Amino acid sequence: MCSIIGYLGDETASQIIVKALKRMEYRGYDSVGVATEVENKIELKKGVGKVSEVNSKVQLDSLPGKIGIGHTRWATHGKVTDSNAHPHPSNSKKIAIVHNGIIENFTELKEDLIKQGYNFSSDTDSEVIANLLQKNYEISNNVKESMMRTTSQLKGHFAFVAMFDNGELAAAKFHEPLILGLGKNDYFLTSDVLGFIEFTDNAIYLENGTFVILEKNKFEIFDFEGKKIKNEITKVSKEFADSYKGDYAHFTLKEIFEQPSTILKSSEKFDEEITKIAKFLNTDKSIYITGSGSSYNSALIAKQIFSKYGKIKMEPIISSELQFSPDSIDDNSILIAISQSGESADVLDAVKIAKEKNCKIFSIVNLSTSTLVRESDISVGMNCGPEIGVAATKSFTSQLVILNKILQKSVIDYQINFKKISDNISEILENTKQIQKIASELKDISDIYVLGRGLNFPIASEAALKLKELTYIHAEGIPGGELKHGPLALMDSNVYVIIINPSDSTYTDTLTSAREIKARGAKIIGISDIQSDIYDHWIQIPKTDEVSYPITEIIPIQLLAYYAAVEKETDPDYPRNLAKSVTVK
Repeated sequence: MCSIIGYLGDETASQIIVKALKRMEYRGYDSVGVATEVENKIELKKGVGKVSEVNSKVQLDSLPGKIGIGHTRWATHGKVTDSNAHPHPSNSKKIAIVHNGIIENFTELKEDLIKQGYNFSSDTDSEVIANLLQKNYEISNNVKESMMRTTSQLKGHFAFVAMFDNGELAAAKFHEPLILGLGKNDYFLTSDVLGFIEFTDNAIYLENGTFVILEKNKFEIFDFEGKKIKNEITKVSKEFADSYKGDYAHFTLKEIFEQPSTILKSSEKFDEEITKIAKFLNTDKSIYITGSGSSYNSALIAKQIFSKYGKIKMEPIISSELQFSPDSIDDNSILIAISQSGESADVLDAVKIAKEKNCKIFSIVNLSTSTLVRESDISVGMNCGPEIGVAATKSFTSQLVILNKILQKSVIDYQINFKKISDNISEILENTKQIQKIASELKDISDIYVLGRGLNFPIASEAALKLKELTYIHAEGIPGGELKHGPLALMDSNVYVIIINPSDSTYTDTLTSAREIKARGAKIIGISDIQSDIYDHWIQIPKTDEVSYPITEIIPIQLLAYYAAVEKETDPDYPRNLAKSVTVK
């Protein structure tokens, strides 16, 4: 998982590239590098750390030239070191590349190249691309021919941008995001529209199995066989330009506070699509719902609300697990795929399996131009705007809103007041002092358990995920009824337990579980609209109807995870070892 960018135009490339990399840093932030071409010579600087840190040390944005490539890395092959950082030059130093994805046959390719006299200075799979390009370019002396030869030799999923010392840029896409931005006098090649949205809203989303060659005032797109291809120019929504923190200390906090607005915008202008999906769900076809991380927790809630209120059976599947049991889904069935980015590799693989079984694919996605949208029969947009913080916040609540809207269209007497939910979230956000106080107690503890029943158990799982992601504290979601079947052995004075306990049908049983935990000495944090002396700390949420609680009760835990991360002096926007959109397995 990385961000890649290439630039060719009239401006100083390094300055534009560094700025773009800062905007895309949520996609990878282990290391960073920039290379530019000046007078048929490639200059390169790179290092370990975030963009601003490395730029301060080595002045990435001081490189001269009007053609360049840049990269932020999220390590897959090789440790986080200066030598493993991108860009990677070829042995001749006449070609440099940046790469996203995984080259599955890099070991064989590398061994073969070494036998031919090529040297390698990194542990990455990416470096083989640079040397393969050099080998093939020396054979043909032609960029197009060298790209065709190289892509035919690579196995795996990849997107890469290559810079040649003759002033040409070339880039290839195979199952990884790659977008061509078309400015007035310049071109951009990037893994994310945030890389160029400040300069242009004209984009070409490159098709799978294609490559593009850029020269001054000219570009051509080809398939891997060398056949010229025409691609449609898309206007990118300008809302993606709004990716600044503003007055907030972190993107994560900004995105938490945007939720009263984003849940009201969820699926706006997608009424027709929601109606169509609802109609399909009222058939006798088998229905499956898939996602990864927070999206899978949304799927767990969907299973419960569709079964309880719509008598519609829906089976949740962890996206990464479907490859091991593809026969678990029926032919000609329905798969609902949930993904913030629409580029998650596991989700796309699950969709591929389902399509091979002639399934209808419905999706809930934030980015309308993503691969998942193009692979879907019907897609509904979250309308969140950019979510830069790695941990899902506003996208998660928007997913829940959309699932409830689909259910409303499926069931005549099922109603939910989203304006009231928005107001309830605003009420929680208006008073965060108590949550901040509790967060200060969590910074030195090692274990947190989160307990919930019914619709509240998937929220307990989501709460544990947020705490793990942001604070690095071990956190675990527990179904309330399973407490005596193992988890009770873990309860002592050294742990904190968050009890999700709204006044719904689960309230009394969950309060009983809280008493059993309290008797073992654990500290209790109660998330409820009713106060109890069982709680050491009480975080009050507004009273609402049962189906609305999940969307509301996750908000204080998002805040708790955020403020605890600040107390622990971790970066809540960029948790270690994680990236926003996991486009590699």
